[in-house]
Amino acid sequence: MLDGVEKIFEEMQPMMKKLKKNSYEKNMVRFREVHGHYFSEMMDYMEAAEDKGKAAGEIGKAFVDKAEAAYQKKGKIAGKVQTDLNFFMIYYTFPAILMTHSDYAKQVADGICGEWGARFKDSKIGYADYDTIYGGFREKIFGIL
Repeated sequence: MLDGVEKIFEEMQPMMKKLKKNSYEKNMVRFREVHGHYFSEMMDYMEAAEDKGKAAGEIGKAFVDKAEAAYQKKGKIAGKVQTDLNFFMIYYTFPAILMTHSDYAKQVADGICGEWGARFKDSKIGYADYDTIYGGFREKIFGIL
């Protein structure tokens, strides 16, 4: 399940650098075009599952297993890398999951978020939808360009 999902983090550094409203919008469109099939796979898995809670947990475990394996060195993930991963999850991964508009999107996000927080040190993160995050960006400082 979710073979290769760790690839969603490959462009993490450029996507997080100098993040502004306009770049966030462009980055999210591209992110979903390139990696949307992973989020569709998650929703398809949920759709087919009889026990939705168990399925969300399985998705969370599989996702975090892949991320951990990709970024772990000598049994640990460096603090800076973990911080970057956390922010990337908040800004891109969770909003992309919620943007599937599946009836199970929130349940999947909860499953991944719970597993993420339990597995990684100082990573009890939350999530919001794309519109909430996008609305939080400002192009101007104090109304001045």
